[in-house]
Amino acid sequence: MKKLAIAAAAAASLTAGVANAYTVGSFSNGFVVPNVIHDASGTTAVGLVNQSGGTRAIYWTFFNQNSVHVTDGCFTMTNKDYEPFIWSAQGGQGTSGLRGYLVFAVGGDTANAPQTACGGSAYLAATGGAAQISGNAFQVDLAAKSVAFTPVIDGPLVLASSTTDVTTMGPDSLMAVGGAAQVTSSVSGTQFSLRYTIDGAAGGTDTRIVVWSTGDQAKAHTVNMYNNAQGRKSVNFTLTQTELDYFDPETIVGRPADFLDGFIEWTPTTLSFSTTVGATTYVPTSASVVAYSIISAPSFGAVQTIQGSHR
Repeated sequence: MKKLAIAAAAAASLTAGVANAYTVGSFSNGFVVPNVIHDASGTTAVGLVNQSGGTRAIYWTFFNQNSVHVTDGCFTMTNKDYEPFIWSAQGGQGTSGLRGYLVFAVGGDTANAPQTACGGSAYLAATGGAAQISGNAFQVDLAAKSVAFTPVIDGPLVLASSTTDVTTMGPDSLMAVGGAAQVTSSVSGTQFSLRYTIDGAAGGTDTRIVVWSTGDQAKAHTVNMYNNAQGRKSVNFTLTQTELDYFDPETIVGRPADFLDGFIEWTPTTLSFSTTVGATTYVPTSASVVAYSIISAPSFGAVQTIQGSHR
């Protein structure tokens, strides 16, 4: 319980000041790539930079859309090193077509001081000048001959415990990520504006909305949908996965036929999941949330990424 309380306090601290806004391009003890997949048509590619002042052990874990651990690994980076990480080459057997997300973390010893070599087990290095990595990512689409930007969620990472083994992380291990919007239990809630552009035709202009959260958002959400003439319609969309969803706004039931370009106002659920350790059940008071739209427009000849705005 004490360790969970420490994690709760650390997660709560991410909501202070301007931390409710996304942060990008910063260095910390780790980061999350929220939407990862490879198949015959393409792959997710990640690039890492180490500015830690020395060699560091970088542990990575791939989770499926319900935060179930699938596979993991480790590599070392020297200071000032750049490391390309191509998911199709790293995923292994059975991962083709499997959507999920990647967590990269600087490994630490029992005192959470950074490791310089990969070990059999490791903890998360404490946030500070000696644990400084950053990442960028994009999705290669071979069929469309396009490369789309994939937002990376900057750290620092907050795990359930200072002794969480980063080589065996499970669904309850990652509690918060500093670069995401920190959705709290305030009365007003945090509201996202999610862009869509569609044409109602198969193979035409399409949008996929990505939602990633440390809280379980799997349920039907009642939202306001707007077109580009300020028209509003109350509709629902259903998120079916606990942590990573990838859905098509064109399929929303009740959408007016002329709602082809606009945005969706969505308020995430806050207290929607819990962690049980022994006889104690811990319910977080915040969730880290990131949402964005992937728009494929043949008239542009490319796939575009639009970050979801929040307030």
